[in-house]
Amino acid sequence: MIDPAPFRNLRLPGGFVITEVEFTREPMLDALEREAVAQTRITGREFRLLLRAGLSQRELSVSLYHEVLEAASVADLHPPASVLEFNEGDFERAAQTAHDTWGNASPENLKRLLHSYGFRGE
Repeated sequence: MIDPAPFRNLRLPGGFVITEVEFTREPMLDALEREAVAQTRITGREFRLLLRAGLSQRELSVSLYHEVLEAASVADLHPPASVLEFNEGDFERAAQTAHDTWGNASPENLKRLLHSYGFRGE
């Protein structure tokens, strides 16, 4: 399992900060009432991630990539053109590709992901 500690208070490109990474065994649903494995609450430029406990290493990694890219794209007032037209499937494909390219999500790899889509800073 990925240790959540290195992700807490992680400064990301675009001026975002992951303030919390928590795990739950409770079922989660997305906005369309479908089962979800992760949720992110966005407050300003802060992200609070909630992930389902018991995910495989790959599922957890892909979920982190997905949630961070999607949250940054939604929270940025002027997101990079590369993500303007993204839908849920695009975020998932980007997350799968990131995992296949860079391996398990890590603080460095989340920064690499956001930089690759045009988020600047940090």
